[in-house]
Amino acid sequence: MSNTLIESLQSDGVMYLTMNRPEVHNAFDEHQIDQLTAALQRINKNVHIKTVILGAEGNSFSAGGDLNYMRRMGNNSYKENLTDARRLANLMKTLSTISVPTIARVQGAAFGGGVGLISCCDFAFAASGAKFSLSEVRLGMVPATIAPYIIKAVGQKVASRLFMSGEVIDSDRAWQLGLISHLSDPKSLDLDIQAFTKSLLNNAPIAVKKAKHIVSEITQDSIDDEIIQKTISLIADLRESEEGKEGLNSFLEKRKPKWIS
Repeated sequence: MSNTLIESLQSDGVMYLTMNRPEVHNAFDEHQIDQLTAALQRINKNVHIKTVILGAEGNSFSAGGDLNYMRRMGNNSYKENLTDARRLANLMKTLSTISVPTIARVQGAAFGGGVGLISCCDFAFAASGAKFSLSEVRLGMVPATIAPYIIKAVGQKVASRLFMSGEVIDSDRAWQLGLISHLSDPKSLDLDIQAFTKSLLNNAPIAVKKAKHIVSEITQDSIDDEIIQKTISLIADLRESEEGKEGLNSFLEKRKPKWIS
């Protein structure tokens, strides 16, 4: 366990997995991605864990990629970019396929990869006032590795709009679009999650796991290794492109990008 990722297993089998980098709005770097992935893999092997609640300390759920992390990505080779994209893809797949129910506890900002984490969870409770955005296109990028999970969560039409517009939506709109499953007053967010979790724990545990599995099995557009590899390659290609480099540099230099039409 690290101080940047807090794991707390309750006596009823509920695991609280809490991102703890509030000073950067819980933006993640390669180390946090690896920690999350390893924690989820351990959870999946622990028969005593019945439910996972993924949350974050501070004012924001996750602002996406950490600024210093993005700077390092800008200097990566193509091979390093493939490795880095595969790291994030592995996290999303691990969260999406974990055998027990998962609940995202969302407050404040959820941008980029933060939206990906939400989409990989079975349920998402958000406090009113939360904001959501997939703003990668503003940087010459696309939300490639998280795209399959977001499309599954909200559908092709909604995902297309969010991907191409890069717009910020509020919690009411996110609930209407199906990105979040429950909308709560900030003061009752934890109580609402606790009540819902209690109802899950009252169900037959094996049946709950089977119910989750059958939904994944029957879904027509399965997220297989071929799709994941395509998203990984797309990220690496875009980071190598002139547009991708200009987008990242303009963001880091806090200037308007000079797009070549």
